[in-house]
Amino acid sequence: MAHHKSALKRMRQSRKLRLYNRQFKKATKLAIRAVREATDFDVAVVKLSEATKILDRVAAKGILHKNNAANKKSKLAKFVSKLKPASV
Repeated sequence: MAHHKSALKRMRQSRKLRLYNRQFKKATKLAIRAVREATDFDVAVVKLSEATKILDRVAAKGILHKNNAANKKSKLAKFVSKLKPASV
């Protein structure tokens, strides 16, 4: 256990920030899963825009690195483009 006031405060802050980051990471994972589970192109496009918005927000807050978020968005976009029907 910490013996200094500053160390105790740092522990409180770390715990609070960890929970905050976990919420955003969970939301990110759920959004990505929603895109991956979509079988219809139109639904996938809507889900992709929602996931992109969440990934951009998470990257801006520094929870995910911006390149990591960009890679995830790219892979999702590639996945959605494969769902596109041939006639469109």
